[in-house]
Amino acid sequence: MTSRKDIECWLMDMDGVLVHEGIPVPGAPEFLGKLVEKGRRHLVLTNNSIYTPRDLSARLQRAGITVPPESIWTSALATARFLDDQRPGGTAHVVGEAGLTTALHDIGYILTDADPDYVVLGETRNYSFEAITTAIRLIDRGARFIATNPDATGPSHEGALPATGAVAALISKATGVEPYFVGKPNPLMMRSALNAVDGHSESTVMIGDRMDTDVIAGMEAGLQTVLVLTGVTRAEDVNRFPFRPSRILNSIADLVDEV
Repeated sequence: MTSRKDIECWLMDMDGVLVHEGIPVPGAPEFLGKLVEKGRRHLVLTNNSIYTPRDLSARLQRAGITVPPESIWTSALATARFLDDQRPGGTAHVVGEAGLTTALHDIGYILTDADPDYVVLGETRNYSFEAITTAIRLIDRGARFIATNPDATGPSHEGALPATGAVAALISKATGVEPYFVGKPNPLMMRSALNAVDGHSESTVMIGDRMDTDVIAGMEAGLQTVLVLTGVTRAEDVNRFPFRPSRILNSIADLVDEV
């Protein structure tokens, strides 16, 4: 295992690691400040495809956390990079918001519902029955089915909300077609993030709050993994999984002195 002093690059989840329900996790601003002070390459990873990196940077800034847009990597950006590699200059019908449509526009994709190459499903605040029906019909006519991430639910102040994975299951049930999920825990997202920050798996650590996305994705990409207990996974949940993180810490505050 790589020595802690040999870590050159830090990847981290956003919700549950840096912020929790819009409130900064204690120690998060200090940790990020230390990364900048020491010149450590780092990237914030999120399966949230609703917002552009610029939007997310502004939201974090309002919570007292400074992360520039170029240090944020979303499942929408990973999906766009995947599609650009698979079928450059293609066409897509998008169910999603600005984070996803902007990422696809930026790689030169044409967004259309006229026989698109792909149906790309992302997160949106309001999934409409009409949009889901259109997606089903396009897939039935031969469009390939891509989804930004498999998260079945997302958080809100009122409780859980249906998210991309749940809507993807609905579309799959109606079409018999399973989507290809690009975001975590697909190690493809981790590798695209490593490429974006010029990192190497042997000297990179992934910090997350979920065993079923962050830790497994980091592990399968060959990274060291740190589970922090400020989000979804609780300490008593860890033994239910057939794999373990490299380390378990109470919060990101415990890493400030290791940068």
